[in-house]
Amino acid sequence: MNLRTILILGALSAFAPLAIDFYLPGFPAMATAFGTDEKHIQLTLAVYFLGLSIGQLAYGPVADRFGRRLPLLVGVALFTVASLACSFAPSLDWLIAARFVQALGGCAGMVISRAVVSDKCDAVGSAKVFSQLMLVVGLAPILAPMLGGVLVNLYGWHSIFLALTIFSALAAIAVILGLPESLPANQPRPPLSGALRQYGRLLGDRLFLGHALTGGIAIAGMFAYIAGSPFVFIKLYGVPAEHYGWLFGTNAAGFILTAQVNARLLAKRGPAFLLVRAVWVYLAAGLTLLAISSLHPQQLWPMLVPLFICISSLGCILPNASACAMSGQGARAGSASATLGCLQFGVAAAAASLVGVLHDGSAVPMALVISLCGVLVVTLATSTRRVHNARVIQG
Repeated sequence: MNLRTILILGALSAFAPLAIDFYLPGFPAMATAFGTDEKHIQLTLAVYFLGLSIGQLAYGPVADRFGRRLPLLVGVALFTVASLACSFAPSLDWLIAARFVQALGGCAGMVISRAVVSDKCDAVGSAKVFSQLMLVVGLAPILAPMLGGVLVNLYGWHSIFLALTIFSALAAIAVILGLPESLPANQPRPPLSGALRQYGRLLGDRLFLGHALTGGIAIAGMFAYIAGSPFVFIKLYGVPAEHYGWLFGTNAAGFILTAQVNARLLAKRGPAFLLVRAVWVYLAAGLTLLAISSLHPQQLWPMLVPLFICISSLGCILPNASACAMSGQGARAGSASATLGCLQFGVAAAAASLVGVLHDGSAVPMALVISLCGVLVVTLATSTRRVHNARVIQG
């Protein structure tokens, strides 16, 4: 896959993290503008996650039936218009509705970029491309809040959504000029009427489901970290809010570096081989984190090392799990990508909520959910590997 295609897919993959992380610094300003509190402003984030889950399931069958370009362009156009509507929202209800539509448009890039990779690459090639795309996923949480904060301070919260409007419009132009249709013309086009049956077959495929849940539960551990780390770092251990970004960024840097190392290792070992070994690193780091947090250390640094290792290992787990799940999907790659994304966000949202439910004023809830995800990821990865080996022997 050439560099131009990878850059365009990277921009499309950035829609979700940008729309989530970019506007977070504007919460206080939006609360003031709409005469409410930040708790109500957070509804704009919750409704975005809802839109992502619903939208992905819709785009999968459409992309398999009509090809990749048309639904992708429709989704990007929808995101552009909704971003503009967010910028000029006269009320909070308007903003919430516009954010939902924005998510419905933005998830097209997530679903179809994975399908394009599956169209063009085998399992090893897909894992390499997914590793490169992890650079975008890892950089967005570092850069987006910083840039968003600058825009809010200089031009107000409206400017964040105007920037998203411009970004998505440029992405649409890039797709029109530089991303040809990747679905082979001679490939069967399943009818939309069979979408539910297609999803049923995917959920009944133990190999696909095992790899999809392995990646989804690993992401759930990351969401548990995202949900719990502000309290642990800032409230519990007194890290200044302005320094929180450095700790968050350090872990994101480990994630990015591991993803790039993974791309190199794929030249010698397949994604399934690396996945089965990376999950044990994730589990070991998670259990170490839980053990340390249970001792309630007076300082934060003993927890930072296992937390760094845990988050960094995701740079190997996520691209390989996605590549293994998407391998050999062929005509149903769009539906497979949609199922993969829906499972990931559904499980991740549940894990983030669980951290809040278990909140007890310590770091234990965050560490407990992360380590629990580690146990489940190892169990799923090893059992799915046995299913794969059994199929190889039979076939």
